[in-house]
Amino acid sequence: MRFLADMGVPASVVLELRRMGHEAVHLREQDLQRLPDEEVFQKTTAENRILLTLDLDFSEIVALSGNQRVGVVLFRLRNTRAGHVMERLEKVLAESSDALEQGAVITVEEHRHRVRRLPIIPQS
Repeated sequence: MRFLADMGVPASVVLELRRMGHEAVHLREQDLQRLPDEEVFQKTTAENRILLTLDLDFSEIVALSGNQRVGVVLFRLRNTRAGHVMERLEKVLAESSDALEQGAVITVEEHRHRVRRLPIIPQS
């Protein structure tokens, strides 16, 4: 899988993903730490990557975009240390990688994760 890690995600998570055989990059590695969220989203879709983020703004950006093929993993964790983030991510990948590849926002909490398949249709 191809991942793009947003600034809040520990860089060591990217290194661990690479060790596992995934293609992963961190915004900091590309000197893009100040890239606005909308441009991070555009980069994610243009490069066909799955975004790893702690930023709640991406749920709204994805919902409004109508994009059906983007994958976003949104971490809502109290413990954001790399080891814990990676532990939760491994569980998500084991159980929900198909959803990510088909287009979904997965919210990762301490003891569970929720999958919202795309497109997200706003309720009126």
